[in-house]
Amino acid sequence: MEGGVAQNNPRTVEEVFRDFKGRRAGMIKALTTDVEEFYQQCDPEKENLCLYGFPSEQWEVNLPAEEVPPELPEPALGINFARDGMQDKDWLSLVAVHSDAWLLAVAFYFGARFGFDKADRKRLFNMINELPSLFEVVTGAAKKQVKEKSSVSNHSSNKSKSHSKVRGSESHTKYSKPMQPNDEDEGMDEEEEDEHGDTLCGACGENYASDEFWICCDICEKWFHGKCVKITPARAEHIKQYKCPSCSSNKRARP
Repeated sequence: MEGGVAQNNPRTVEEVFRDFKGRRAGMIKALTTDVEEFYQQCDPEKENLCLYGFPSEQWEVNLPAEEVPPELPEPALGINFARDGMQDKDWLSLVAVHSDAWLLAVAFYFGARFGFDKADRKRLFNMINELPSLFEVVTGAAKKQVKEKSSVSNHSSNKSKSHSKVRGSESHTKYSKPMQPNDEDEGMDEEEEDEHGDTLCGACGENYASDEFWICCDICEKWFHGKCVKITPARAEHIKQYKCPSCSSNKRARP
């Protein structure tokens, strides 16, 4: 299993935070863009399974470590057993909550192991706290915190983030394709950039940037980097109704 970092232990606050971000990114992939594969791997017929995130931004569903005590804190056991007894979104939220706790446990394990003092621990926590939690990303709570701002941009602007696509008499705010500002409205675009900057990608949790292509899910209304959901501007032109990976998985027929 790749989960350990024995060969390259992070020893500074910045290194621990980088380790945290890598593991977090991998787990976000499992719970969003790779959710179909993650769902299939969490077979309730198998033994206790855990979701691991790695510094390389990859994820893995596997059995817990055999050594006692383990090299690192272990994630929640048996996430697969609850899969078929809950609604998909509730199960993913449950996994996200436990994964948030594990990520913090690993980060502060390193902090204790390498003698972080009070100032270091506080700085590490503040750096981590600047990022949305997995639970906030999975449930859309991070987006709801800026809903008022993002809802205005989703329907009123075609200058920086929004790009209206018309089908017959119906108009949809489909996706973001940043346009070059004219000199006379450059100031307005800067204001909109500040406003949209609070919008977070539903996959990676990072902030909006005007030089990136974004697409909005027509079901949950979350925004995503095109690269995070593997959608290009050219492909988006031919999509009548875009559904993000999470909303697509919710259509799965349940037994």
